[in-house]
Amino acid sequence: MNIKAAILYLTLHSCVVCANENWPDFRGPFETGCSDSKGLPVKWSEQENIKWKTAIHDHGWSSPVIWGDQIWLTTAHEKGYKMYAVCVDLQTGKIVHDVNVFEQQNPQRINRLNSYATPSPVIEQGRVYIHFGTFGTACLDTKTAQILWKRTDLNCEHMQGPVSSPVLFEDLLILHIEGTDVQFIVALNKTTGQTIWRVDRPQQWYANVLPVYRKAFLTPIIVEMAGKWQMISNGAQSCHSYDPRTGKEFWRVWYGDDSTISRPIAGRGLVFINTGLSKPKLWAVKPDGQGDVSATHVVWRVEDKVPGESSAVIVDDLIYMVDDKGTATCLESETGKVIWQQRLDGSYGASPVYVDGRVYFFNKDGKTTVVKQGRVFEILATNQLEAGFGASPAILGNSFILRTRTHLYRVEDVNKSR
Repeated sequence: MNIKAAILYLTLHSCVVCANENWPDFRGPFETGCSDSKGLPVKWSEQENIKWKTAIHDHGWSSPVIWGDQIWLTTAHEKGYKMYAVCVDLQTGKIVHDVNVFEQQNPQRINRLNSYATPSPVIEQGRVYIHFGTFGTACLDTKTAQILWKRTDLNCEHMQGPVSSPVLFEDLLILHIEGTDVQFIVALNKTTGQTIWRVDRPQQWYANVLPVYRKAFLTPIIVEMAGKWQMISNGAQSCHSYDPRTGKEFWRVWYGDDSTISRPIAGRGLVFINTGLSKPKLWAVKPDGQGDVSATHVVWRVEDKVPGESSAVIVDDLIYMVDDKGTATCLESETGKVIWQQRLDGSYGASPVYVDGRVYFFNKDGKTTVVKQGRVFEILATNQLEAGFGASPAILGNSFILRTRTHLYRVEDVNKSR
């Protein structure tokens, strides 16, 4: 993590990040879903602005990550018997590596809307980290695709399948393992795979809660706020801030809702957390408290048209999000006031991205709606690909890397690239 750039980002309280040659996390270099790239296309189709299109075998919702000229993603047999790491060449779209990382004789059942390859990889120079929840975690050499280490002992009963993606912080790989039976966070030495610390979710939150409401699917964010690095980790029933180096808890809020998929965001001195999946709400929390801050540090709550699956983006003083049924909302980040709210086509699970004055929303039928950033709602374009989106997009230079149910695309303005 580039500490100077991260501090600059938090100082400015906005979503724009410094130019970066890589997209190492499924929401980009700073886990925000934002880029300061220029020259990305506004319009595309199967016949327009496609540099290459590559079929990806089997089934998976993991988002692509990029380092140098390599794109990595995961896929799996539809029934979960085999799980793969796939590397695609950024320039040509050709598959460079295709590794069968794990095999299962009797995999757990999953929700029909999920996949066995939904957690996204995370990547750095020379290494990519692949995670399939309870089914296994592995580190691969990006040049040779050799498996450097594996863990298959970090287990839970997902019930509906794995979703949470791993995150890197300094020399740690941090995983959330939260099922109906156990709920814990574990930090591994990224070089060896050995456990450095483990924190179990406080069981008092679950004393009178059915197992189905104990599981969670979140991916945390790690930000420097209130003078320290904090891992914002919202699970079933409660959200916690932890020291990512040790697992020590700083603060927590209790909302008493079920599981969550949407990743937190941060800006303007606040963190914004989604509080559930069945009846999602968005809470703004001041991150400078200690202990239980439920009654003292929640600045505002929004209870309508909040996504359960996709994550939001924050740009300057505005938050953009789309709920699962397709209502897009723009909020003031400091007050929660609705600036505009509009119905988009289709349903949504992939997270939107912000780039070059535009917010891109990707629906489950393969349509992208491009909206002008700002306080007035304006659609700039709608674009259609053949299969639907479940994975969130990656951005590199003047290109989108988009994964649909069947293919991986490099989308760019082909006239400008000549």
